[in-house]
Amino acid sequence: MTNARFLQIHTLHHYTAALLNRDDSGLAKRLPFGGSLRTRISSQCLKRHWRMAKDDPHALLNIDGAEAAFRSREIVSRRVLDPLREKYGDELATAMEPTFQKAVYGDKGEKRDGRQILLLGEPEILWLADQARIVAETAAGDPDAAKAALDDWAKEYKKNIHAMRQNTTLPGGLTAALFGRMVTSDVEANIDAAIHVAHAFTVHAEESEDDYFTAVDDLKRVEDDSGSAHIGETELNSGIFYGYAVVDIPALVGNLGGDREMAAKVVHNLLYLIAEVSPGAKLGSTAPYGRAELMLAEAGDRQPRSLANAFRDPVEASVSQAAQKFDDKLRRMDEVYATGEERRCLYLGNEDYQLAPRCNMPDLAQWAADVIRQQDFDR
Repeated sequence: MTNARFLQIHTLHHYTAALLNRDDSGLAKRLPFGGSLRTRISSQCLKRHWRMAKDDPHALLNIDGAEAAFRSREIVSRRVLDPLREKYGDELATAMEPTFQKAVYGDKGEKRDGRQILLLGEPEILWLADQARIVAETAAGDPDAAKAALDDWAKEYKKNIHAMRQNTTLPGGLTAALFGRMVTSDVEANIDAAIHVAHAFTVHAEESEDDYFTAVDDLKRVEDDSGSAHIGETELNSGIFYGYAVVDIPALVGNLGGDREMAAKVVHNLLYLIAEVSPGAKLGSTAPYGRAELMLAEAGDRQPRSLANAFRDPVEASVSQAAQKFDDKLRRMDEVYATGEERRCLYLGNEDYQLAPRCNMPDLAQWAADVIRQQDFDR
């Protein structure tokens, strides 16, 4: 195979009577497309569920060498200063806090509401905690001496943390290496995403209803009022969702410090997560668990292209019809552009699928991992 720069992943998922991703009013997120409203799942929602699937056998953090990362306004407070509070008391940590918060979160970082929700990797957090410990020990626990020493430290902060990042594998953790990060207070800490994820949407017009529900008081007496203890209303949706993600292979290997084997393991596990992890809210009342009805993986060296336009004209709410529309669009793309991607797919339907060899999930994930192992890019 010619060096494949991109791995494209297309999916069809089917969910019934669920509320997978809500907007600020508590309703399902929507997308106008092709003259009709569709139910939508945001890419942020999808990525969060993939990276937070910590108990899954294919969890990303189960990969050897993976480093954790935390997205929070409280990294300095909880991971850096709290250990000092336990050892030296509140006065020392309180004296150090303003300078430390501003160094990490920027000029507005002293106040919690002014901080960006920052993604830092475990190596960066441990380095910061160690720096705070050194300052506190040098000051022998004296708050005034620690504050003065920290002012000097802050002047060299960006230079020193840059050097640490340059000499550390996965300084921003696996999450930043895969999905990128933006740090407004430190441009050099920005990491370009190696995995690009589209918002998923229903291939048909939205199917929605308002669900009226009540909660009954189990200890209510006969002589009490006849009404329920609570009356509520929520929205439920059913739908077949088209999902699309792209792995920039050289960018992924580069973000992982050139470790192609780790990149292969990441892609292997990622395919499982995309196929099997449901982006579900209201778990207790809707059990929104489903697996991909169709997954197509494509390896090639040309710019990726979504097949979303296969569903610009809404199709019927049928997996087989959606798969046929998908197949037709892909066939026409091949005829016109002849980009020559290599493909594998899994499909739960009984129809023949002509455009890619069919396989099961383990074989598909293994094939995708082998695609990564076979590439040789200089970055």
